[in-house]
Amino acid sequence: MSALPPSMHVLERGWLSCNTLVCTGEAPCVIDTGHVKHAADAVERVAGLLQGRPLADIAHTHLHSDHCGGTAALQAAHPGTRTWVPEPSLPHVQAWDEDALTFGDTGQRCDRFTAAHALAPGQSVVLGGFSWDVHAAPGHDALAVLLFEPRHGVLMAGDAMWENGVGVIFPHIDGSDGFEPFADTLALIERLDPALIIPGHGAPFGRAGGAIHAALERARQRIDYFSAHPAQHALYAAKVLIKYQMMDVERMPRPAFMDWLARAPALHLLHQQHRPDLGWDDWLAQVLAPLFDKGALKAEGAEVVDGG
Repeated sequence: MSALPPSMHVLERGWLSCNTLVCTGEAPCVIDTGHVKHAADAVERVAGLLQGRPLADIAHTHLHSDHCGGTAALQAAHPGTRTWVPEPSLPHVQAWDEDALTFGDTGQRCDRFTAAHALAPGQSVVLGGFSWDVHAAPGHDALAVLLFEPRHGVLMAGDAMWENGVGVIFPHIDGSDGFEPFADTLALIERLDPALIIPGHGAPFGRAGGAIHAALERARQRIDYFSAHPAQHALYAAKVLIKYQMMDVERMPRPAFMDWLARAPALHLLHQQHRPDLGWDDWLAQVLAPLFDKGALKAEGAEVVDGG
């Protein structure tokens, strides 16, 4: 793997929280802040790297709750920090429109934060002493951006690129064409030819051993499969949303769990995309069975528990 510049630090955060990039050089910045559940950890780890210096900027590749949930806490710890979001998302943040931000539809949570600065595709922005080119990256999220630092070839990819697999294509859930834009974003990443990719989840990876090329091919195959079999994408997305919720809450009384499922609008859309021939209860049973069978969820007495 290509080495990061000494002032760039990646905080690998697992799957509930995204990876966070902290640039500790001139005018320190954080890119992507993780889930609200881990907000205190984000504040503590950033403080450890900054060693008393103030945070100048917070930026986001996109505004799913696992990428911006720590932003409010970091703003509180560092008053005056400038906060950047993808340009189309800025009015949604300023109005705190949870439906437009997708928190309401997916039944997720995020502490309210403020933003006044836009990451506009086609422009460059200086963050943490590095100049980052901003590129539109629709697919996983229609409004997402890539941040590319061309001098060292570092790509902050968010959920537009993982080493293995792809994230849920949320625009498709809402009735838009997310598959072709995702393929276009992968082509953009190939043209940028980064030396190192910092994915939204999983370890950073570089050109060594053809890792980036192999990751692009795996992602393309997955997108092609979902495009040919959209019902399978709906099933995958439903399982991801349910697992994500349980990673957050860890355990729920079964009635509360079933109520949460019934109140998540995205799950009802996915039901119609996957198996509209089944009633809601029968469909849920089909979605939940493999999650319990594989240990992703567990039943403990009257509670549903995250299987880790």
